[in-house]
Order: sequence, then C-alpha cells, then structure tokens
Amino acid sequence: MTLLDRVKINKIVADGDLDGLIAASILSTYYTEAQVIFSHAAEIRNGNLDDIIDRNTAICDLPFHSKCGLYLDHHATNKPSKLELEYFLSSGGNYQWYDVDSAARVAYDLYSKVIDLSSLHEFMEMVDKLDSGRISLSEFNSDNPIIWLSKTINLDDSDYLNLLLKWFSSGRKVDEILDEKIVISKMELEKEKHFLLKKVIEDNGEIIDRIAIVKLHNSGFKTNGYLVTSTFGDSCDACIIIHGYVDGKIGNHGRHPLSASFYCNSFLHGNNGLFNLTKMAQAFDKNGGGHHNACGCRVMPLDDGQLSNRLVTTDDIDKNIEEWLKIWSKRN
Repeated sequence: MTLLDRVKINKIVADGDLDGLIAASILSTYYTEAQVIFSHAAEIRNGNLDDIIDRNTAICDLPFHSKCGLYLDHHATNKPSKLELEYFLSSGGNYQWYDVDSAARVAYDLYSKVIDLSSLHEFMEMVDKLDSGRISLSEFNSDNPIIWLSKTINLDDSDYLNLLLKWFSSGRKVDEILDEKIVISKMELEKEKHFLLKKVIEDNGEIIDRIAIVKLHNSGFKTNGYLVTSTFGDSCDACIIIHGYVDGKIGNHGRHPLSASFYCNSFLHGNNGLFNLTKMAQAFDKNGGGHHNACGCRVMPLDDGQLSNRLVTTDDIDKNIEEWLKIWSKRN
C-alpha cells in the first residue's frame, strides 16, 4: 500500500504565501473535497489550530504537528526529531520531508506521479527560486509576472487566496491566471507600492556590522528580504525587518504581533548565506524558525538579555536587536 493509499484527507492546512498556496493547490487537486485553511507558522506552534488538526488533516509548508495525518515540508527547523517521527509514523501519521527548495516541490514530486500537474511544470522553477532565495538581482528587478504575483499573496486577503487556490487546483494554465483582471490589478498596485516602500525602507533602515535593520512596526507596511537587501546592496550580508503591532495577536492576520524577519542577502551569498539566521529567530521565541537563510520570530519581552514575564513593549525592539547583534557578531 502506498502513502497516498493510506491517507484520507478532508482538511489541508498550508502557509499563506506562494509556496504554501501552490502546495495546497496540488493537494486540493487530488483531495477535491478537502477544506483548505491558510495559516502561519506561529499559529501552528502556538496551538491555535490544535482543535481542528487530526489524522485526516494534511499540513504543508508549516511546522510539524504530531496529530496530523500527512506532513509535507522542507524547512530545516520544522523537521521533527527522530523520536517525534518514530512516534508519528507508528501511530498512523504519514510524512514527506525533503531538503528541497520549496514545500510545493515536495507536493509536486509526490502527486505528479498520480495526477496531471502539467499546468504547473514550468511555473515550479520560479516557485522554487523565490522560496529558496535563488532569484538573481536582475530577476527581482524585472517585470517577471510570477515574482509580482508572489507579492500579491498574503493572509490578510483570504478571498483572493481562495480564488487563486480554486484556479490553480482546477488545472488552469498559469498564463491564464496571470491575465485575470483581479490579478493584474493587484500586481499593478504592488508595483505602485514598490517605490514608496523602497523609500520607507531607506528612511527607516540602518546598517550595523553589515546587517541591515529596518523598523516598520506599527506602520502597516510589510516587505521581505529581497526588497531590503536589494535596496542596501553590497553593504549588507543580511537583514532584520521589524514589523507587526505592539498589541497584535497570533492568529490576527490583519494585526499580527510585533515580530522580526531575518533574511540573508541572497543576491550576494548563495546556499544558506554566511550564517544560520535561525540562531537569532529561536534565541528567545519558542515559535521562531524557518530556513537557515530566511526565518522569523516574535519580538519578546527582555530584561537584561533574558526573557521576562510581562507584555512586550516598543522598548523591547532595541533590546531584542541588541541581543541578536551579539549572536550575529559570532558568525565568523
């Protein structure tokens, strides 16, 4: 009996980015009646979805959960321990974790053997590149519609996410999806925001010890490492982006907690960059993690460099940055 014969799925839980969307679309193509729920890594680790995850649930591009029935991923920090995996498999769980460029690739390699995923074949290369940090500076600065599509996807807009899910899982050609009016409109909006956001990054960023630090908290602005590192260029080897809200909550997609994202400057450094950035993401936040070259965590309440049992404040931003810079300074 194969893995797909063993698994009966009625729920799919996936990350709300391009990688998670495509992974969920592939699973949805196979499990046509399954409900798809887009989530975030911190929500899984925080237990927000514990009540709905069971052996009929597939999880992709998110942290491991021992109660699910099928787990697909590629993140280094999400890989279960040997003991966790032994228990999971012995109690009915099914598992596909590969050290590849995207969770969508894990799903594609598994399900393309039994269903027609030819509509995604050429598209998969850019999904892999975007999620692994392998796009070039010229590609990032180009008018490549897939790159712009990726910028339109976020958890704040569930209706749009589910519309894209419907189109991708139905086997529509990618070019047709990119020509949809709503997609074109959202991509044009992202292009308009691009230059404004670049100026915001310049005005709110600084470089310390070759790491760019950009503070966007309480502003409503969000960005990723590609735009920050392309803005600061060769002067930085990585970046820290502060975003979210002091009063934000895990699970509130429109007002998420005060957080930090860490990215290597992939335009300068290939593979995993100069340093395993998860050492910073997991220094204080048990929900932190991701790739070695792209990860994130919450800003935590710190006093004298130690976790404190109180609510986080804006003063904690600099306290966290101070400790992260100490960790970063040991990269050599």
